[in-house]
Amino acid sequence: MAMLLVGSLIPLSMAAENTTAVTTAPTLQLDNSTREEVIAGQLITQLQRLSKFAENRIWPIKDKLPENSSILENYQKAEGYKTKAVDEYNSGDYYSSILDSLTAMHFYKAALIQLKEGREKVENIKEHMRAETARMMEYFKMVGKTIRIAQKQGIDVSNLTVLYNETKDAYKLVLEDLKARNFEKAREDLAAAREKKAELDSELKRVRRELAYKNADKIVREFLVRGEKGMELAQKAIKNANERGYNTTELQRRLNTFKSVYEEVKNLADEGKWGDALKVMNENRKTIMDFHRAMDSLRRKAEERELQTKLKDMKTFLRETAGRIQKDARALNTLKRRGVDTRRAELQLRTAVQELKLGIQLMKQHKPAQAKMHFAIALDLIHRVDEFILAHA
Repeated sequence: MAMLLVGSLIPLSMAAENTTAVTTAPTLQLDNSTREEVIAGQLITQLQRLSKFAENRIWPIKDKLPENSSILENYQKAEGYKTKAVDEYNSGDYYSSILDSLTAMHFYKAALIQLKEGREKVENIKEHMRAETARMMEYFKMVGKTIRIAQKQGIDVSNLTVLYNETKDAYKLVLEDLKARNFEKAREDLAAAREKKAELDSELKRVRRELAYKNADKIVREFLVRGEKGMELAQKAIKNANERGYNTTELQRRLNTFKSVYEEVKNLADEGKWGDALKVMNENRKTIMDFHRAMDSLRRKAEERELQTKLKDMKTFLRETAGRIQKDARALNTLKRRGVDTRRAELQLRTAVQELKLGIQLMKQHKPAQAKMHFAIALDLIHRVDEFILAHA
């Protein structure tokens, strides 16, 4: 089939060379050996061009590829078959030269396709690294505020401060690597930065636990407000699901379990026993988290439906979302002037803006699936800010 396909090129090339004689001379007849020589020569010419094209793209990054890289393996096979095809052509073995030229072309194509796919994969990884590093900048702002609050309340934050500075410097180094386009070093530095963050998370957890008991009354009150709203949402969801004939046994079980914990915490809070109430919350952390996860899942499903509808008209979606963010920012400023602690909500709103920007960038790169993920995170954060504002209105 390859012989027939390539052989079909010969009449065209011969016609180009004999246009002046075609009306006066008889048709040129080629025997098999002559035809093979012409085909082999044309293939060698094309093969040399393809070899140079592949070399220009693969050779500069050769040392950066792993030893067992399939790109290098296919490229080396292609080079081997090319050398063999040229030698066979020079020695007059045109038939073998044709076969090895076509085989070399196959391996060049495989190497170039893998190179293209690898670059796309690298770009995706770089994008995730940039996104993670950008989110960490907001995380560091939260840690910095925690350190300042804990210091004012007499809590030892010396170790937390050291880990905070070290982790922050580690992520800044990743950003510098990405700006310098040193991807390999960025990947290594990101792994080291994540290890530092794990240490920072552990120490932050200790300091926040101390802060929690010093501010038990505020935490318990927030739990009671959020818990009441969550139970109302669960009851509505169960009612709607029952009307549609869905099984609500598991959701009802989680609601009942959470309700018993809620009532115990509320009774202790009513007696002013804030520390004991917080202790009950800690002892029943899994129950509380399971319930709120179920509520978050219900909210995300509703937001998913909302997002699907809005994404059909991207301009409207972005305009409405930007309007919500501006409205929430003004509301938070009002609450802040009234003395309400809005730091967490402000952080959530800033992160929502960052996620929205990432989503827009991905849409411009024609990556709607990844953009949708960031838009969903942004909507979830905005919804949490809305809840905070309503709770303190």
